[in-house]
Amino acid sequence: MSAILLRRFGQAMLLLIIVSMIGFTILHLAPGGPMSQFAAGGDMSQEDLARISEELGLNRPLPMQYAEWLWRMLAGDWGRSYRDSQPVLSIIGAHVGATLELMLSSTVLAMLIGAWVGILGAIRRYSLFDSLATIGAMIALSIPTFWFGLVVIYVFSVGLGWLPSGNRYTVGDGSLLNRIHHLIGPVIVLALVSTAVWSRYMRSSMLEVINQDYIRTARAKGLSERLILIRHAFRNALLPMITITGLHVPTLLSGALVTETIFTWPGMGRLFLDSISYRDYPVVMGILMFTAVLVLLGSLIADLLYGVADPRVARGGR
Repeated sequence: MSAILLRRFGQAMLLLIIVSMIGFTILHLAPGGPMSQFAAGGDMSQEDLARISEELGLNRPLPMQYAEWLWRMLAGDWGRSYRDSQPVLSIIGAHVGATLELMLSSTVLAMLIGAWVGILGAIRRYSLFDSLATIGAMIALSIPTFWFGLVVIYVFSVGLGWLPSGNRYTVGDGSLLNRIHHLIGPVIVLALVSTAVWSRYMRSSMLEVINQDYIRTARAKGLSERLILIRHAFRNALLPMITITGLHVPTLLSGALVTETIFTWPGMGRLFLDSISYRDYPVVMGILMFTAVLVLLGSLIADLLYGVADPRVARGGR
């Protein structure tokens, strides 16, 4: 397992460097580049723009700018925002909690509902429930996130008044119940696609497992169907789902970007869009790198959990 971790870590570092190089190049070669934030108003003279460019090191060759940025980032200095000169890490830290809260809540909800629907669909294959679950999953995968979010707001916030239309909590009331009340709408929207994915993969995985020889042997020994499903089938069917969960992090992050914008949720997705609109490139680059770390970390955790669930992986397949 240690050899696998070292290899995964080395691959992750290489991928981070590649992502940082591509992102840094695209942002600095975009029309106007980082200096467009300062030149947008047209109030600064060419002398002022030249002075700012020199102070920020933007007048140097691009490879030198990247090398200096990478060195500072590794030292813990991710730069400062062009808008308010706040450290990028502080800005990300102020918003990452809201995004993780939304992602973790939607993931737990999607896993619970999706696993239950998938298992029941596999057990009752081709039944009315299985057919309805399949149709529901296809519809959920086809619905645009932004459209579903607007429908939730229109129906449950504007029409029925059951849920808040946005924000993380009511100003002046930061209680747990108030936060949960505000969390319901965004979680439902973000968990929609994940639930559909989980249910389909869990159904396929369970169908593959329950037809194995060791399941038939367990039935021949007289074990109860519930015991067979819990002790033998479910654990083995869960192995592919661990990998899917790790690889599903990018989908959650992209869905969070749309969901946070619709519900004015103060997370990283909304911060990313605001930073792009203000051309705050240090913050955009910081979010890009932080997101890449989350994606790679999710994949690494999935590998570790896979090894725990299947000891053969930890032993190198022996």
